[in-house]
Amino acid sequence: MFRQNVLLKDYSRYQIGGPAAYFLEVSTKKELLVGLKDWRKLSAKFSPEKRKIYVLGAGTNLLINEKGFDGLVIHNRIGGIEKRGEEIIVGSGVILADLLDFCIANSLSGLEWAGGLPGTVGGAVRGNAGAFGGETKDSVKEVQSLNLDTLEEKSRDKWECAFAYRYSIFKTEETKDEMILSVVLSLKNGQQSAIKNSIQEKIDYRNQKHPMEYPSIGSTFKNVNVDKVPEKLRETLAPSIKIDPFPVIPAAKFLILAGVKGKKIGNAQIAEKHPNFIINLGSAKSDDVKALISFAKEKVQKKFNVTLEEEIIYL
Repeated sequence: MFRQNVLLKDYSRYQIGGPAAYFLEVSTKKELLVGLKDWRKLSAKFSPEKRKIYVLGAGTNLLINEKGFDGLVIHNRIGGIEKRGEEIIVGSGVILADLLDFCIANSLSGLEWAGGLPGTVGGAVRGNAGAFGGETKDSVKEVQSLNLDTLEEKSRDKWECAFAYRYSIFKTEETKDEMILSVVLSLKNGQQSAIKNSIQEKIDYRNQKHPMEYPSIGSTFKNVNVDKVPEKLRETLAPSIKIDPFPVIPAAKFLILAGVKGKKIGNAQIAEKHPNFIINLGSAKSDDVKALISFAKEKVQKKFNVTLEEEIIYL
């Protein structure tokens, strides 16, 4: 059941990353529970460091070090989508594109903003993914999770999930041992063609504006809350302010004005097409990407006195 020394770059959209000491792929809650019980036996004499568990979804929004992970990586493939009126129950390992296909087929509206967004449902909930003014939290009714240590299940309603901008309770110390199992989403009946067209518009926009032809992990930095922008600069950049879901100035705007587009380190590059993407030109290393992140943050900080905050996760 467990595989050893599995290269994580093969499970990363960035195509960067070293080996996982142990690797377990699960497609159901039962497989997960069996695997965790087996892991408890297998790792009983391991050091605390080697007993660590990391849950991997679609490998988006994630920069994996070449050293890899010296514990257990659980590859979450828990599937299933069940419709109950205007609510659906979705497995946390379901790919967002598959969820949107289901919404189209069943004329369910509410997730059109996610057109073209990579990743899994679990990852979207954990980071409260959002785009085009919409956020995951807008549709979440309930989230079921499992404590990977005690094997206890927990259910949280939308408010208990403590959603905020690119944030939820699942990013806190309180839930460090939990894995999201499934999500109940509350949607609305809509017109199938309108839903399909709206989703396709978002996909087309991404293909046109984002460097989709290269491996990347999506937006590197969070958009900047206008309240964190110096007043004079805020006035200058007023035409760039957008609602996402509150007033922000896109990180890309600061990166463009700081003149960092096209900067290369090793085989990583700040994309010319959209500078909030750092692309892998073929054989980029995690240190190349980290160096570009530091370079971009330093340039923006020095020029605008604005601190960019990463949206990506480091492993």
